[in-house]
Amino acid sequence: MDDLYQQNILDHWKHPRNSGRLDSPTVSYEAINPLCGDKLRFDLLIEDETVKDVLFSGRGCAISQAAASMLTEEVKGKSLAEVRSLGKADVLELLGIPIGYSRLKCALLGLKALKVGVYTAIDEEWDEDELL
Repeated sequence: MDDLYQQNILDHWKHPRNSGRLDSPTVSYEAINPLCGDKLRFDLLIEDETVKDVLFSGRGCAISQAAASMLTEEVKGKSLAEVRSLGKADVLELLGIPIGYSRLKCALLGLKALKVGVYTAIDEEWDEDELL
């Protein structure tokens, strides 16, 4: 079963979904992992408290890129409340394989960029504990 999930990760890495930049996003946020140099930017188009469109861009390892790609598919069309409720367990479930401690920040970088973007859009403070 892990092989199936590994193939999915490789597919999202080689053929990322929703990759690029929006022309007129409601909000954009870029997150950087200083340990490995991964960098992800999420552009969100928000209308009526709903993520109408989302694109990501940046560079990084297969795990960070695949997780970002999967997250864009997961949140498009969702309410801001649903996006705010996403956490580490949701990302790990999307990836479908065990992620060691050293790669956890890579896996969660997209979630951080996404959630900080949402909190910025609604003008609320971001709490890093929400990644847990």
